[in-house]
Amino acid sequence: MLTDNLRTVKDKIEAACRRCGRDPSEVTLVAVSKTKPLEDVEILLAAGQMDFGENYVQEIIDKVEHISRPVNWHMIGHLQTNKVRQIMGKVSLIQSVDSLHLAERIEKEAAKKDLVCRILLQVNVAGEETKFGLSPREVPDLIEKISPMPHVRIAGLMTSAPFVENPEENRCYFRKLHDLFIDIREKNIDNVDMDILSMGMTNDYEVAIEEGATMIRVGTAIFGARNYG
Repeated sequence: MLTDNLRTVKDKIEAACRRCGRDPSEVTLVAVSKTKPLEDVEILLAAGQMDFGENYVQEIIDKVEHISRPVNWHMIGHLQTNKVRQIMGKVSLIQSVDSLHLAERIEKEAAKKDLVCRILLQVNVAGEETKFGLSPREVPDLIEKISPMPHVRIAGLMTSAPFVENPEENRCYFRKLHDLFIDIREKNIDNVDMDILSMGMTNDYEVAIEEGATMIRVGTAIFGARNYG
């Protein structure tokens, strides 16, 4: 079932890319494995899936320690500064940086391990009060403050759009973030790559791809409904 679900999602990625004239290789699929057992991750790993997203620090640590071979782990949930040290060197990408304070802690912990930590800036494009993230107007200023940090590298932007029944309702938010992404990339800021635009989840990833997403985060469509009990 899991491998069938994975194939279905990949087929839809390819179809979305065809509709907008993009190469499917431009889009990285992150399978959101939060709350799901390691056995499920192993099944998808055997099927060739290499990128997995987690919301909770302890769950990342447990899975890193027990997985059969290395994968690309993505921290996609809100990250508290006091837990940065625990995942440093264990994740390929921290997708949820939304403050200078957090970036400074990442810099400090990355320096201790003599590595460069890749991050995305989380942008709350829709201005939802229940979600973390920068407003679009706050992004350039934070980039200016983070870019000189030698152990942090901004790789792009991330957003979580509102949960809606009709994914077309989120197209405007994806388009707005893509415009900001392009504006920043064209400035060629030192230590800022702007290679990754992470947007789109189970209910709206096809629209996100059509609007320029280079990374999507899909959980339910692959793993099934969450059990938070």
